[in-house]
Amino acid sequence: MTIHTPDMGGATMHTQSARPAAAWVKILAQYREPNTARSVFEVAVSLLPFLAIWALAWWALSFSALLAFALAAVNGLFLVRLFCIQHDCGHGAFFHNRFLSDWTGRLLGVLTLTPYDVWRKSHSMHHSAAGNLDRRGMGDVMTLTVSEYRARSAFGRLKYRLYRNPFVLFVLGPAYLFFLENRLPHGQLRKSWQCWTSALATNAALALLVLGVVYFGGLSLLFVVFIPTTLIAATLGVWLFYVQHQFENTHWDIAENWSLHEAALLGSSHYVMPAILQWFTANIGIHHVHHLYSRIPFYRLSEVIRDHAELAQAQRLSIRESIACARLHLWDEHQRKLLSFGQMRRAYGAIA
Repeated sequence: MTIHTPDMGGATMHTQSARPAAAWVKILAQYREPNTARSVFEVAVSLLPFLAIWALAWWALSFSALLAFALAAVNGLFLVRLFCIQHDCGHGAFFHNRFLSDWTGRLLGVLTLTPYDVWRKSHSMHHSAAGNLDRRGMGDVMTLTVSEYRARSAFGRLKYRLYRNPFVLFVLGPAYLFFLENRLPHGQLRKSWQCWTSALATNAALALLVLGVVYFGGLSLLFVVFIPTTLIAATLGVWLFYVQHQFENTHWDIAENWSLHEAALLGSSHYVMPAILQWFTANIGIHHVHHLYSRIPFYRLSEVIRDHAELAQAQRLSIRESIACARLHLWDEHQRKLLSFGQMRRAYGAIA
């Protein structure tokens, strides 16, 4: 099996792994047990500062909208962390008790504008099909192959170009996803009564929250604090999800060649961030390990890469390197890597 590690110049090179991807599952199982006291602590150090900064921004609004907005922007980082805890709850990784995990996730889902049970099902589909070219479409960033793109009509290619435009993906997209799409189940999830219950209950709780914000703080509190906090968190969250799978040497295969564990390891990045950002993002950058064994609590992922140098070096992606990922658009099945539109034209010529 091949893993990808950066060379000293920042380019990506391929090295041979000492063990098959599936062999890691048994090794990683020893890290799956959550610590209840630690989990409660992680909720407290994320939620209490979030509420405190929210209150401070409300107070600051009485004399400085700019300061209130700045506090709201900082609080977006705490909201990202709360979403990551919700994410762990969805995997059953945060508490031993599934009832406690689910209800923690549902309550946090009101703050993150994400119906927990809807998201949990769609995210489970993402994990079960990541990297499978024949099962794209649920919980993914839409990605066409070079041949699929070239076979589209001019209008079809234009629509895809607009979708993959960074402004659409990372500015308009997060707002649409969290404010509109999350409000009702869509696709296959429309058939689930549990998803409808989750969406409608979250919407009702969110409506009460917004009405309370407007009633007690006015529209200025809504537009200067509440909405910016959510939008900043949404944008950061979408960016993180994007770079976790949309990097040059990611991994895709048609169904007959696809392997769950190889796709998990090779198709997920190890996004290396400064310690403070790693804390705010709850180690979600150690995404290749998370996809290999999603039941590991986020606070134990760092133990894994500390104990296993092979995983610590695999799929590393720096922040500087990740910026270039926004220019990648198409999966080339021949070169087995993501290409930009420009690289596609240079490799295969202009489309007639």
